[in-house]
Amino acid sequence: MSQIDRRQALKLLAAVGAAGLAAACATEETNEPETSDEPVKIGLIAPQTGALKAIGDEITNGFQLYLELNQNLLGGHPVELVIADEGADAKSAKAAVESLLKQGTLALTGIANVGAMAGVRDTVENAKVPLIATNGIPRSLQSVLYIWCTSYVTSEPSDALAAYLKRETAPTERVTVVAPDDDNGQDAFDAFRQEFGTGDARLTSAVLTDPTASASRSFFDTALNQVRGINPDVVYAFYSGQAATEFVKQYRAKGIQARIYAPGFFTDGTMLADTGDEARGIFTAMNYSADINNAANRLFATSYRRAHDATPSSAAMASYDAAQVLDRAIRLSRDRLTPPQVNLMLGRVGQIDSPRGGWQFNQPRTPQQKWYLREVRRDGQVLSNVLINELATLG
Repeated sequence: MSQIDRRQALKLLAAVGAAGLAAACATEETNEPETSDEPVKIGLIAPQTGALKAIGDEITNGFQLYLELNQNLLGGHPVELVIADEGADAKSAKAAVESLLKQGTLALTGIANVGAMAGVRDTVENAKVPLIATNGIPRSLQSVLYIWCTSYVTSEPSDALAAYLKRETAPTERVTVVAPDDDNGQDAFDAFRQEFGTGDARLTSAVLTDPTASASRSFFDTALNQVRGINPDVVYAFYSGQAATEFVKQYRAKGIQARIYAPGFFTDGTMLADTGDEARGIFTAMNYSADINNAANRLFATSYRRAHDATPSSAAMASYDAAQVLDRAIRLSRDRLTPPQVNLMLGRVGQIDSPRGGWQFNQPRTPQQKWYLREVRRDGQVLSNVLINELATLG
């Protein structure tokens, strides 16, 4: 089916798909245990101000949407959702986690700042309360006992794109990585270089930027002058939020012609609205695209657009799935509703029928899932991350 025909089919089938899935869920629930009056308290950590607020809103919206579509029940129990402000750094994220633990939460979810994950690790592990991360997790946190992830490992966008560009880049072309000079940026470059080939002459040295400076209108001057000096054909840019927006604006202003590839979070959120047509032609790798054609996504994307007048991001989808896996784990726990029991049952939830397509937890407690190549294009009057093809299955 062509891209245009498929999009038309999505729009025509959205309402039918949503109704059909809801009916199927209702039928399925008739074979499940009866609901309980005993509430469960779930803690959600998300930034309510600052540069990551947009991602925090998506995380909150995604989780709440699942609850709204399921009568505010998880595992047959009414949910008391307690939201704590993540703040701007690892210290404030840790304080948010601690405040929720003091309130007797059965499980935690959220955290927009991937860099804060390491800072909350010991608190979560010592408390023995499961935390489901919904906006990426560093490789170093895989396989800890009480931290799970419904989004992705931060090295995976680099793995997926490096493998693709290794095949698709011509022998005479050059590829440059531009990333912040911190652990996440260095991990991105290392993962990209390892997958692309450490000895491949097409890959230049990385251009690294100060991770502590604000993304002002002149922030990328030095880095982009370096890029222009290298004169690559492809640039892999590892930024998100306001930094991604400023990168694109300054990149276009300098007239650099190299094709931009990036992780999906580069163009998620408000970035497309903030940059407009300057974002057209950017390619990203992500575990989700809002135009994936399956019943679960027709329900999720249609409901999300109706509720928020916006296209759902991968963070919103991952938070929606965090609620879904908690729903199953709590139900599997039956009358043993303790954090360690729910944590144990998270390992038994099996295949998830997700808006991204089917996935399941692997041994390191992160998703085994498909990755997709997307391109920023006009979809009617709206700029969108349009699904191009599948890249790989990772995890």
